[in-house]
Amino acid sequence: MSTGVDFKDLQRRMDGAIAAFKHDLASLRTGRASANLLDPVQVQAYGAPMPITQVATVTVPEPRMLSVSVWDKQLVGAVDRAIRESNLGFNPIVDGTNLRIPLPELNEQRRKELAKIAHQYAESAKVATRHVRRDGMEIAKKAEKDGDISQDDSRVQSDRVQKITDETITMIDGLLAEKEAEIMQV
Repeated sequence: MSTGVDFKDLQRRMDGAIAAFKHDLASLRTGRASANLLDPVQVQAYGAPMPITQVATVTVPEPRMLSVSVWDKQLVGAVDRAIRESNLGFNPIVDGTNLRIPLPELNEQRRKELAKIAHQYAESAKVATRHVRRDGMEIAKKAEKDGDISQDDSRVQSDRVQKITDETITMIDGLLAEKEAEIMQV
């Protein structure tokens, strides 16, 4: 016999959407270096694509510089190629098994593009949150239809699902506003 919506599971799934959104935002370049900037880079290594973090260490020695220490010297060329082909706009300087990546200054047009990308990430997170909300609402309606809970209980559960959804979307909007301010800061 069902008692309706599992709010802990609902909250966990919405928190997952926020965590994914934060991870996406961390990979957006703002003006200062971050080791997360290279997270989307996939390196062809040992016959398979691998995340750069599985073949090298990424560090931030200076505010406008990334350093990539490749563990296997045979992969230096593959890491260099992967970074250049990643459409991140980086040109690594190879120095033995290390790659230094100077970060150029962001111009106004690029800042606006990054802000648009941040908005796309936010919209994806909101869509994921709305999917979780829809699932919660369907569970409440089904429990009411099956006679497991009363109509009033169903309405209370639906209201609570909506409240959790609103809080999550407000949090996403807050994170987006922070990131946008960070991107637009000269």
